Amino acid sequence: MADTPDTATPAPEAAAGATAPDTPLTPEEQLAAANAEIAELKAQLKDLQLRNLAEMENLRKRNAQEIANARDFAAKDFAFSLLAVKDTLEMVLKDQQSTTEQIKMGVDMTLKNLVGAFERAKVKEVKAEKAKFDPNVHQAMTQIESTEEAPGTVLQVFQKGYMIADRVLRPAMVAVATAPSTKDDGAAPAAQA
Repeated sequence: MADTPDTATPAPEAAAGATAPDTPLTPEEQLAAANAEIAELKAQLKDLQLRNLAEMENLRKRNAQEIANARDFAAKDFAFSLLAVKDTLEMVLKDQQSTTEQIKMGVDMTLKNLVGAFERAKVKEVKAEKAKFDPNVHQAMTQIESTEEAPGTVLQVFQKGYMIADRVLRPAMVAVATAPSTKDDGAAPAAQA
């Protein structure tokens, strides 16, 4: 049994030697360590913030470029569709021997080409004749008294309106029905039967 205490004695000394580097830090040392850690975290945060700002700027530039490309491509596609219209008009103007009927056929063909170009570009005519007046797509130019149509009904279209996709490109210029006026214009009332 005497051997046991001798072998156990060196172990506490070894343990004491191992804990010597783990001595508690002074408050000044703890503060310095915390300040160093804070400075490192601030630097990391600043770096992350700069990276995020750069990424946002790159994303903004990419989006602006994509929008410009889409706009240019859409204009290019529509312009290409209009080339057939221009070609047909030029052929009609060059032809000096066409009859009125042939010129009319050429104009009709040109109109069909133009309507096709509009359809591809999603340009649609605003329905106006006999429709209920809608200030979003119609522009009232005048009012006409009517006993045949309900007030607010479009009676006449002076200029067609057009929409592109769901937006008004040009409102239809229209005349709108109003109820007949009930003003007494000095005439004697009609005899009632």
